[in-house]
Amino acid sequence: MYYPDEVIEEIRSKTNIVDIIGERIGLKQKGREYWCNCPFHNEKTPSFHVMPDRQMYHCFGCHAGGNVYTFLMQYENYSFQEAVEYLAERAGVTLPKTGSGREDAAKRDRKYKLYEVNKTAAAYYHYVLTKTKQGELGREYFQENRKLSPETVGKFALGYTGQGNNALYHYLKGKGFDDQTMMDAGLIQFSEKYGVTDTFWNRVIIPIVDKNSKVIAFGGRVLGDALPKYINTKETDIYNKRDNLFALNLARRSRRNGFILCEGYMDVISMHQAGFDNAVASLGTAFTEEQANLLRRFTDIAYLAYDSDGAGTQATLKAIRILRDYGISQRVIDMKPYKDPDEFIKALGSDAFEERIKNSQPGRMFEIDVMTRGVNMDDPDEKTKVMHNAGRIIAGIDDAAERINYIESICRKYNFDVQAMKTITSKYFGTVKDAEAYKQREEDMRREKKERTDNSIVEHEAMLLTLFVTDPNLIEKLKPDIREEDFTEGVYRLIIHELYQQMESAGKVNPAAIFDRFDDVEDQKMISRIINRAPKYESEEMKSKMITDVVRKIKLSSIEAEMKQATDSQRLMQLMNDLKKYKNYTFI
Repeated sequence: MYYPDEVIEEIRSKTNIVDIIGERIGLKQKGREYWCNCPFHNEKTPSFHVMPDRQMYHCFGCHAGGNVYTFLMQYENYSFQEAVEYLAERAGVTLPKTGSGREDAAKRDRKYKLYEVNKTAAAYYHYVLTKTKQGELGREYFQENRKLSPETVGKFALGYTGQGNNALYHYLKGKGFDDQTMMDAGLIQFSEKYGVTDTFWNRVIIPIVDKNSKVIAFGGRVLGDALPKYINTKETDIYNKRDNLFALNLARRSRRNGFILCEGYMDVISMHQAGFDNAVASLGTAFTEEQANLLRRFTDIAYLAYDSDGAGTQATLKAIRILRDYGISQRVIDMKPYKDPDEFIKALGSDAFEERIKNSQPGRMFEIDVMTRGVNMDDPDEKTKVMHNAGRIIAGIDDAAERINYIESICRKYNFDVQAMKTITSKYFGTVKDAEAYKQREEDMRREKKERTDNSIVEHEAMLLTLFVTDPNLIEKLKPDIREEDFTEGVYRLIIHELYQQMESAGKVNPAAIFDRFDDVEDQKMISRIINRAPKYESEEMKSKMITDVVRKIKLSSIEAEMKQATDSQRLMQLMNDLKKYKNYTFI
């Protein structure tokens, strides 16, 4: 959908970016600005700041930046249209019904149909389970086998397919959905042998919803001995299993501390029924970095309640490392002698599980505990090896006091010598820190390399744009000298075009509006750096010298490039005169 610029600006003017960002991440006011840890990269010192006067945000660490629209697009994964529609509804702005880009409209329409067909399918499955005779098998499974209450069945909108293999297809067909939409949603399949069949049949159904409570997929468990036992919706235009967490829409509203990470849907459902409504689970895959990034938007601590078997232990170790990389504290819940939270709660109840949460292990202690399993601590060589491996783990702790506390704790638990562990840890501390610093330097170098071009003139172009934003009066003064065509092709030329247009139409610059012209996140970062850096000069004389230098280099570069292409002798003569003029140019 195409929305006129004046509508986009009206919505922005009626929206406070501090409110939008503050509702999603904690902001602390410092003077006229607001600060917090950046939600788009891992950091311990706040470098993300929000400027209410400009209605913009910028991170000095990863350079993410933009306006209220770009924030929702980056943070909530909204499209631009979705961000506009969300903010319009919030601000009470009525959007125009006409005017659409065909490609965007088709894409939005396709997604809308997928949400609608999934929502309708979920309602159908739930009706079959709760209101029909054929739903008795599903009710028996949930109520007798899984001990789920009717309230829990309703809370998660659990369902049952029935035993027919195309009942859903005919139901959705009757509701007006076309075959392609059903197939795109992963609800039906087609083969020459069987024709059209439902993807899920003779299965209990667990709807998968996103953080905004929209049905995006389904998980199905077969009733009987058929294989596979579990199947899930394949990835679609609205469903990516790496980017979502089961029950996050419910857990994000919990008042309990942190989130509990489980392996399976039924673990989560059982835990919610038992009062642990902060439980979530991965979606048929190991815990991912994308899920960690999603999780840290809502919490800074995760309790791991994975299966207690070997595979669960390895999954726990992997999740610990990912969570640590994203700045989320990790604690591991011991469920032995039971395999998973569902079994534990059924056997011992909620109070016992609450006690296990209180006694959960920090992630690093769990790593060391796993490392000692099966090791003969009476063997000096094996014990020394464990001490060195433990030292490497503890060396990753920045805080000196915390590091000492860990050393003392593991020495008490495993009968290690405290002084020896301090020596070992201090040996690895520098190595670990150097490795982290090296990794950070490598990332910085890659980013800088990407940002640089062979033509160093872009730095002068960027500086002039910064000067234009910080002092819009310069635009009118320099516009006779600096043409849009003097800028190299690309983002910078588009930015100066926007600035010139804004001054011409409104008599002022609106930096926040520039972001709306760019879809690429890297372009938005580039714009944010230009807008938010502060030119350094101690006097007006130094400012004039800076402007002189920038204008002179931009003009000379532009004129020399044009001279190489000029074939007309009269034009060439004019360019030579211009070259002489700008070699002696001085801004006053």
